[in-house]
Amino acid sequence: MIKLIEENGKDKLYRLSNAKGAYADIMTYGGRLHRLCVLDKNGTLQNVVAGFDDLDGYKGDNPYFNATIGRVSNRIKNARFTLNGKEYRLFPNEAPNHLHGGKEGLDRKYFNSKIVGDVLELTYLSKDGEENYPGNLEIKVEYSFSDDNELSIKFTALSDADTPVSLTNHAYFNLSGNFDQNVLDTVLWMNSTKITEFGEGLAITGKILDVTDTPYDFKKPNSIGSRIFQDYLPLKDVGGYDNNYVLDGVGECATAYCPKSGINLTVSTDYPCLQFYTGNFLDGLKGRNVYYRHSAFCLEPQMYPDAVNVPTFPTSVLKKGEIYDKYIKFKFDVK
Repeated sequence: MIKLIEENGKDKLYRLSNAKGAYADIMTYGGRLHRLCVLDKNGTLQNVVAGFDDLDGYKGDNPYFNATIGRVSNRIKNARFTLNGKEYRLFPNEAPNHLHGGKEGLDRKYFNSKIVGDVLELTYLSKDGEENYPGNLEIKVEYSFSDDNELSIKFTALSDADTPVSLTNHAYFNLSGNFDQNVLDTVLWMNSTKITEFGEGLAITGKILDVTDTPYDFKKPNSIGSRIFQDYLPLKDVGGYDNNYVLDGVGECATAYCPKSGINLTVSTDYPCLQFYTGNFLDGLKGRNVYYRHSAFCLEPQMYPDAVNVPTFPTSVLKKGEIYDKYIKFKFDVK
């Protein structure tokens, strides 16, 4: 069931609830999750995403809490790319790089909204030249929440000019429901043993590394904290995990299990990559809780990062008139 539960001008908040009493609250501002409440092993509802008490909190500085990200997620090196012989210079909001769509990416935009059956449909027109990207890009984000606790996010887009596109959702999870505790005991599995190497400023170098039997290897389930503090240079440099994993196929790509709550998250997608981030830059931000380093983790399906500048990567360029069509599914159960 979907209903509008709060409205103040362009600010609208919808609740998607299921037969088990679980629910997801979705905002038109940033097309983002406000709350995601699922049952733990004791039958108690736990909100498992970070955020603020009210809608206005998201309009201040925050690390993209649970927002729709784009036009291009992750970093574009040196905030520029060349497409069809023309150079495009973007806003270097993480100088010298361009991050998550720029100064005012989709996380700072209002989406139009309507309920279509059991789907909440959010749409936004990113006009030609917005953040200096080419093409008028029509974006649609569809949210649904099933009775078996699967939150489905479908992204579609259409452009009237060639343009790079990589849309995702930047959910910050703590499956215990208690963000005063860190997520280091969460047991993670990912369907990958390869990452894209990063260099200065976390920008992609274009190399793909095999990380089998290193602290980056989660092909065998392991707790997030089991190797995060090892004296392993890249981990030490950034304070934890902030890596793009190249997936070994489509479908189920990751699971995360919290022993405290018994809540298990399964992530499925048809994207080729998955960004794993452990909240390394959370530094006492006050929201519903006070969020510190490692108090949440992110699993963000995406296109290859900076693919528009790396010719050896599969392209992230959406051709004029073609349909961009990708999905992310977050399914919850208990063990």
